Amino acid sequence: MIAKKYMLVLAAALVAAAPAHAQRVSLADRVAALEAKANNPQQNLDLLNKVTQQESELRELRAQLEQLQNENEQLKQRNRDQYLDLDGRLNRLEGGAAPAAPAPATTTPPLGTAPKPATAPAPAATTERPPSVHGDMGAMSATGDERTAYNVAFDKLKAGDYADAAQLFTSFLQIYPTGVYAPNALYWLGESYYVTQNYALAADQFRALLAQYPTHDKAPGALLKLGLCDYGLGKLPEAERTLGEVMAKYPGTDVARTADDRLRAIQLGRLR
Repeated sequence: MIAKKYMLVLAAALVAAAPAHAQRVSLADRVAALEAKANNPQQNLDLLNKVTQQESELRELRAQLEQLQNENEQLKQRNRDQYLDLDGRLNRLEGGAAPAAPAPATTTPPLGTAPKPATAPAPAATTERPPSVHGDMGAMSATGDERTAYNVAFDKLKAGDYADAAQLFTSFLQIYPTGVYAPNALYWLGESYYVTQNYALAADQFRALLAQYPTHDKAPGALLKLGLCDYGLGKLPEAERTLGEVMAKYPGTDVARTADDRLRAIQLGRLR
């Protein structure tokens, strides 16, 4: 009888103790799982990778922003150079007026010689503008006067009508391919293309001038503009080589200083 009572008490004690043991096991498992999760190197690595990726994307965005700012500054500088250079040359080399007439001659001047000014005064400028560039071309052919034909084209250039000026200078060179004003016409034809950012066409004219009139007073400017055309076309090695040639051939001149400034700008742009 006593043994039976003892067995019943022991069974009841085991039943009562079972939930507490199960609870202790459950809590231990949860703590272990949490510790394992905290100490999991793969999860830490994933988190680190995400942070690193975000930092890399941020650096790329900053680099793109700096590149856009640099390209914008280069574009602004290029536009300023184009118009300042054209205006400065028109005022300095042509004096803001029509070119002086060449001295009378019975033969065509040799290649590379500049037009000789005459003592006769320049014709008075007319205030009436022709109706179109085609009319100007017709007038150019009809006059048979090289100086007048050159002035028609040059007036368009001074007025900022670069497309019309390009057509007129092209027509002039067809009519007077070896005329006294042919070197000037080649240069300003190139300038008309350069200002409108037709760098390839502009470079062709400057090369033609250098090939046909290497000692003309427009040759230094043509060589400089050839380098600037290469720069505009993104041909940086060619631009650096040509600008260096300008500095070597014409030291101490305005074109050499301009070439030096642009060469420094190209080199500085590569360092950024």
